[in-house]
Amino acid sequence: MNERLNGSPQLKRLLHLLIMNQRDARPRWYIRLLAPLYQHRGRGSKVYASVRMDTPPFRRFSLGRESVVESFSCINNAVGDVLVGDYTRIGLHNTIIGPVTIGSHVNLAQGITVTALNHNFSDATLRIDQQGVSTQPVTIGDDVWVGANAVILPGVTVGSHSVVAAGAVVTKDVPEHTLVAGVPAKVIKHL
Repeated sequence: MNERLNGSPQLKRLLHLLIMNQRDARPRWYIRLLAPLYQHRGRGSKVYASVRMDTPPFRRFSLGRESVVESFSCINNAVGDVLVGDYTRIGLHNTIIGPVTIGSHVNLAQGITVTALNHNFSDATLRIDQQGVSTQPVTIGDDVWVGANAVILPGVTVGSHSVVAAGAVVTKDVPEHTLVAGVPAKVIKHL
C-alpha cells in the first residue's frame, strides 16, 4: 500500500485531505472518533478527556501500562510516531510532537515541550509556511525526570536516570546519570 501511495502523489494528497483538517492541523472529527481502534493504550493507562490527541492513523501512538497523559496536554504524531513506555507520567499542559520515544518510569512535570519538529526557513525568497517542516527524532530514556517548563528540542537524546531542571532548554544530548540545567542546558553534575 505504501508503494502505491508513494507512486501516486495525487492519491496520497487526497487521503491526507480526507484524514487531516488542513486549517486546524489535526485529524478530522470522524477520524478522531475511530482513535480507540488505532491507538494503543496499555492496561491501566489513562488519557484525560481534555487532552488534545492529534493522532492520525497513519502514524503510531502507544501509551504503556499504567502511564498517564494529564489534562490540557497535546499529543501530536502527524509527522512521527509517539511511543511512551510503562509507568510514565506526562504532566499537565505538556506538548509532545513526534517522532518521540519516551521510556518507562519517566516523569514530565508541567508545561513541558518535547518536539522533534522544526519549520524550515532557509530560503528567504519563500514564506516560512511554504518551506515545509523537518524532523529529528527525540528519545528520552528510562527513569528520567524533566522539570516544569523545560523544552527538549529536535534530535536530542536524554539518557536514562537523568534529570532536566525546570526551565532548561535542551539542545544537545544529555548523558545518562546527569543533571542538566540552563539555557542552553549544560551538565551541572553527575548523579
